[in-house]
Amino acid sequence: MKCPFCNNLETQVIDTRASDDQMSIKRRRRCGNCERRFNTFEKMELDMPLIMKSDGSREEYNEQKVKNSLLKALHKRPISAKTIDEAIDNVRKNMLLQNEREVNASQIGQFVLDELIKIDNIAYVRFASIYLSFKDIKDFANIIQQVDKKKEK
Repeated sequence: MKCPFCNNLETQVIDTRASDDQMSIKRRRRCGNCERRFNTFEKMELDMPLIMKSDGSREEYNEQKVKNSLLKALHKRPISAKTIDEAIDNVRKNMLLQNEREVNASQIGQFVLDELIKIDNIAYVRFASIYLSFKDIKDFANIIQQVDKKKEK
């Protein structure tokens, strides 16, 4: 690793720590020439599948869109930021578990629904009303009945 201060190529790792989420590693380094210290971060690089939209176009996976969807559905609901972050991580993991180069956008919506039903029933119905394109009040009644049945299990 090149020293950012003197460009020396000889640096030594003096400490290594995993992040709290175990998804990255922080290394403390010391330059063999100028003796200055600096940090480096190592994070795994994942190849996310492309997203196939309903109009046939394709785009890169955008985790911010998933987060925005969850935040809208959970607006003014008593859900912690940690729970939301875990849901986002679960959607990402589900995407990777598909082991495909391309995933339908509708599949991402289903992953979000799967997370919301575990977190908050109101948010689930909110998201479902948009994602499933409810046309009338009967659609709301049907989804509420489904939620009630899942709660009884």
